[in-house]
Amino acid sequence: MIEVSHLRKTFRVARRNAGFSQAVRALFHREYEEIHALDDVSFSIGEGEMVGYIGPNGAGKSSTIKILSGILTPDGGDCRIDGRVPWKQRREHVKQIGVVFGQRSQLWWDVPVIDSFELLKEIYSVPDSLYQKNLSQLTELLDLQELLRTPTRQLSLGQRMRCEIAASLLHSPKVLFLDEPTIGLDAVSKLAVRDFIRELNREEKTTVILTTHDMQDIEALASRVILIGKGRILLDGTLSDIQRGGESIDQALAEMYQELDI
Repeated sequence: MIEVSHLRKTFRVARRNAGFSQAVRALFHREYEEIHALDDVSFSIGEGEMVGYIGPNGAGKSSTIKILSGILTPDGGDCRIDGRVPWKQRREHVKQIGVVFGQRSQLWWDVPVIDSFELLKEIYSVPDSLYQKNLSQLTELLDLQELLRTPTRQLSLGQRMRCEIAASLLHSPKVLFLDEPTIGLDAVSKLAVRDFIRELNREEKTTVILTTHDMQDIEALASRVILIGKGRILLDGTLSDIQRGGESIDQALAEMYQELDI
């Protein structure tokens, strides 16, 4: 389903010290630093798998997801999802994937949620029958009945995230990328989202890649974890491979970060 081979991605970032004189100097002589976001990243994920893609801030998680979803083009390496190269066959690719970025919205801010759903239906060319079927199921499973007629800007964070997940699934994607889907949610909303993702994977065999700093999400959903740090894959296994003692998963992960100096 997903084959990633030797991906590399480098960003050129401008740097300067604080102060007006430094700002003026930067107008004529700008200093840059190269950040190796991804450095020879390789892994494969089978159809119907739920994988936790974890690592500290700046490890390369979001860069990977953006390449897999076709938003970014890598500097080198190869990636194929169901036989497609995401950044080369983007139109065909996006019809088969769903993406939820916890800190970005795909819903239009000032219109009711249902209007955003209708527009996404047209963007993805979803047949009427499939759209109505998916809308009905998602509304029931994610408890959206009271939210569909509400403008997005008037929703709480938990309500908006439920709508974001529904929006990403209206076109029945085979692969779902979840980047911090439970960020800022209360305990009840987190449980509801986790239950829904688990049910989606079981019933539809949807392949799920989950990136999050909430290890309870990983424990609840992922049977496999891929640990990335400083742009390189450091571990590909199960949670028990991280928990070598009797400590909590958060403590075990923190100790591993220290050992690996990431």
